[in-house]
Amino acid sequence: MSPLAHRRFLKMHGAGNAIVVLDLRGSGLTVAPEEARAIGRDSRSRFDQLMVIHDAQSPGTDAFMRIYNTDGSESGACGNGTRCVAYAMFDDPAMARPAEGGTLTLETRAGLVAVRRVADRSFTVDMGRPRLNWDEIPLAEPFPDTRRIELQIGPIDAPVLHSPSAVSMGNPHAIFFVETDPDGYDLGRIGPLLEAHPLFPERANISIAQVTGRETIKLRVWERGAGLTLACGTAACATAVAAARLRMIGRQATVSLPGGDLFIEWRADDHVLMTGPVFLEGEGTFDPAIFAGCAAE
Repeated sequence: MSPLAHRRFLKMHGAGNAIVVLDLRGSGLTVAPEEARAIGRDSRSRFDQLMVIHDAQSPGTDAFMRIYNTDGSESGACGNGTRCVAYAMFDDPAMARPAEGGTLTLETRAGLVAVRRVADRSFTVDMGRPRLNWDEIPLAEPFPDTRRIELQIGPIDAPVLHSPSAVSMGNPHAIFFVETDPDGYDLGRIGPLLEAHPLFPERANISIAQVTGRETIKLRVWERGAGLTLACGTAACATAVAAARLRMIGRQATVSLPGGDLFIEWRADDHVLMTGPVFLEGEGTFDPAIFAGCAAE
């Protein structure tokens, strides 16, 4: 039997991004990829991202956070999930730990993330600096200017999408800017084709974005390892950075996703701040039966 059987979890979402929060502090347990896939298959714990809280590894941090996609792969960043973890660590009776000043410092595979409460169920996450060089994103070949890279889908003389921006926010993103409504594109077909394109050695999140005003963007996202999603915080950050680099907007914008709005600010110190809500849907415990066969995978 998996040691995760009967463990308590929270089911949450941030702007529609389905999140499961699991607290493993003090247990020494970790989540194997097959266990993450099993959790994601169960209707009670289905997620876009599984956020697992571990004991802090570095002085001055409140916890170490691991992030899993539905296919069992790990991600270095998830802004919507990070807000949900912050809510759990502040407000959930079983997960809360004392914190000073309404702030947390969480350690991830991609580095440190600071979170600050700004309202009852609204948090600002410092997502750090965007990575803009081709080898940091990473891309499989050099591009001196990642504001637009050579990639298209469709006929050479009439591509459906072309020349995306590439940005990493701890995970790789390709953003296609379009002049018409992003809902008019079949992202469910386009997304998986481009996610695994050879240009992206670590795969990529694929976004279609329409700049609708000087401080407003409409966005749809195919999320690496998860598929079509109602929201993706890192994609919202990457899109705002890419649009600012192309001088389509200033350094802040409200990004509207199918699940809700996120406010993004790319500060003068190069840090990207994301502010948005969290919603608690409920809690549960993992049924031992969902882990049947995990050890054999």
